[in-house]
Amino acid sequence: MTKDFSVVFALFPHVTQLDFTGPYEVFARLPGARCTLASVAEGSIQADGGITFAGVVRLADVADCALLCVPGGFGTVAMLENEGYLFELRRLAATAQFITSVCTGSLLLAAAGLLQGKRAACHWAWRDLLRAFGVTPIADRVVRDGNVTTGGGVTAGIDMALATLAILPPAIGALRFRPERIRLDATIHAAEEANRLVVAEGIPFREAYQRVRDNLKR
Repeated sequence: MTKDFSVVFALFPHVTQLDFTGPYEVFARLPGARCTLASVAEGSIQADGGITFAGVVRLADVADCALLCVPGGFGTVAMLENEGYLFELRRLAATAQFITSVCTGSLLLAAAGLLQGKRAACHWAWRDLLRAFGVTPIADRVVRDGNVTTGGGVTAGIDMALATLAILPPAIGALRFRPERIRLDATIHAAEEANRLVVAEGIPFREAYQRVRDNLKR
């Protein structure tokens, strides 16, 4: 890459930390990735589980980003009426290549007018509220519509990030071809094959796994 791939996580008080820390771990491993935690006010943010995140910058001080990620959480309701926050989402989304959300974060994108006429995922308990913003709620774990990728509740955030990774241009998504990723895929494949042997032959998993590994070396 010739320049940084800027990823901004638009946080707020009482955000669900896993909504953004899961995707953070995926996006932070992209070549040239520069991940920023930002909110309306700089300083620190306390998540809804009590964890405090320091070093949060002001959204207004972020010039632009390649990817915008909006998490959800118990603080979503307050942010739906925070015009300053919604304004910053609209501003950053205007030039972002990719717009993403996790859980009730899609409601915040919708409230900012960024999902009008689109399909989107959301936490199951809040999903139907998307209709009020002219958005079609979809029960899938991950939904992609144009340059917008939305994830369902909490743990779907990692799936959303991986789905986004799959559509990045090759120069950005080069992580997919790194040797360590290839080794991880081989390990997963070996475990799957071992499980099949356990079911088919009734042998212990350790023995089945070793047999698969030995076959791979030949």
